[in-house]
Amino acid sequence: MSMLPRTRIQFDAGSRPRALDVMVASTPLARMRGLLARPPLRQGEAMFITPCNMVHTLGMGYPIDVVFLGRDGLVLKVAPHVGPRRMRGCLRAHSVLELAAGEAARQAIAPGMSLSVGALR
Repeated sequence: MSMLPRTRIQFDAGSRPRALDVMVASTPLARMRGLLARPPLRQGEAMFITPCNMVHTLGMGYPIDVVFLGRDGLVLKVAPHVGPRRMRGCLRAHSVLELAAGEAARQAIAPGMSLSVGALR
């Protein structure tokens, strides 16, 4: 199994600082594979896929939260609890952050906020 680059992003949600440990999928093969054949993400973990504006959960056995981001890191859309065998997209998105189901709400990630993802590219 190939190892993806990992980093940590920090952001403010409301009045509280937050952080996520992030795997970066930026090559064609890594983007295509995504979370397939990987164990479910844990609390505080995410996968950043760039460029990407649509995801599927075909072949996955667990739900995920999908956060669609603009080129500047602006949260455009949050699709919570996307179950197996589903598709979600956002035509304006440049990248996607995939999290464990319920993690977007736990981290208070919502449309209109900004995540500093510039270093992840």
